Amino acid sequence: MKRLLLVGLGLVPLFASPIMAADLPVKSKAPPPLPLYNWTGCYGGGHFGSLFEQKDWGALGSHDGTGLVVGGQVGCNYQISTWVFGIQGDAAWSDTSGSHTDPAGLTDQSKIDLLSSATGRVGYAWDRLLTYAKAGGAWTHDKYEMLTIPDNLTVATASETRSGWTVGGGFEYAITNNLSMFFEYNYYDFGTKTVGLTSVTTGATQLVDIRERESLVKVGANWKIGW
Repeated sequence: MKRLLLVGLGLVPLFASPIMAADLPVKSKAPPPLPLYNWTGCYGGGHFGSLFEQKDWGALGSHDGTGLVVGGQVGCNYQISTWVFGIQGDAAWSDTSGSHTDPAGLTDQSKIDLLSSATGRVGYAWDRLLTYAKAGGAWTHDKYEMLTIPDNLTVATASETRSGWTVGGGFEYAITNNLSMFFEYNYYDFGTKTVGLTSVTTGATQLVDIRERESLVKVGANWKIGW
């Protein structure tokens, strides 16, 4: 009897071990990491911002101007590792204007009503955050007027489309797999061009060398279509 009791006590751990193991909590497997965002694809979107112009009319003086821009952009990106390469075209309407009084006592006024560019982009991606730089060609459409003081009667007018170059950069963040938002700064240099202002009364033309530079701060959104 004593021997049977000892054998029974020896078997207790064998039966108790699986029962206790069943009561222990089971560690759940860690979820797989989310895949990194891929910027490869084409996109289109819109933007708005503030444009600041500098117009130098040579001996006639100079002025700064400010205004609003509203426009759109299309482009394509291709991601290699964490680097993103792309191209983009954009165009915007603007109401930017400025003026100064010249030595003849007239108001020399300029207006920008269109701004566009075609650029290449190089960026570095931290998952859904993209920082990038851009550079390329740019075009603007300008209007000029000489006005009397204080009646603001038009004395001479001119308009032109001029080309130049632009550089800039910004940040873009992908809110969803398709929708992203960005903040961007661009500098434009359109050089010095000879503008012929035509008198509204005599038709005579006054040639003025005008240098133009612009700075643009804008925000916008893009909708991506992957490939």
